[in-house]
Amino acid sequence: MSDRIVWADRVGSTQDIVHDLGADGAADGAAVVAGEQAEGRGSRGRAWQSPRGGLWLSVLARPANAAPAEALSVRVALYVAEALEAQGIPGVQLKWPNDLMLNGRKAGGILCEARWLGERLGWIAIGVGLNVANAVPPELRQQAMALAEVHPGMRPSDLALPIVQAVRAAAAVTSALDARELAGFDRRDGLAGRRVRSPVPGLAVGVAPDGALRIRRSDGVVELVRVGPAVAVSFQAD
Repeated sequence: MSDRIVWADRVGSTQDIVHDLGADGAADGAAVVAGEQAEGRGSRGRAWQSPRGGLWLSVLARPANAAPAEALSVRVALYVAEALEAQGIPGVQLKWPNDLMLNGRKAGGILCEARWLGERLGWIAIGVGLNVANAVPPELRQQAMALAEVHPGMRPSDLALPIVQAVRAAAAVTSALDARELAGFDRRDGLAGRRVRSPVPGLAVGVAPDGALRIRRSDGVVELVRVGPAVAVSFQAD
């Protein structure tokens, strides 16, 4: 498996490189791991600081049919959390739709970007960014953390192959989330019971099989929220 990984010192964005590999016909599972990104990005096009010491990677997926977008993001996050646990980092929680949390602070994120060829899915670039041993800027330390804070000595090279393998395994499943995955998400759900302000006021009560966030309104009705270019979910501060 490791022979399909491109190891790079510094790149603009591993996502962009994987999209180029997809356009050039690279096989399913091809991956790019970088020591540093100059133009890393997160959800909704936001910049993602990607300094040396973190783990920045993307994997090319060519599924025969695509799982719902939210289901893929949730599944990748779940598999990555399980891989981190296997490497000695327990307690990783998931904040819908794509954040990896530890001790209430963000340690990483997932970004899934599909490219279509007409009506046919061409490929998906699945990005994972993890703060491992990189310094977190002082202004972000209340919201973000590095894994080395709880696992001293942890290095990006320790995690690269296990995380790539976890992403490949997650991408190979194209069905809706099954009972095991839903239960696994529930155990790690960092939003369970939190109050949502928008787009639907109510309480976060897990995810649906298609990965949509379930929000229980004050009248007891559960609505489903899905990620889109104009959708931003707002939560009340704890």
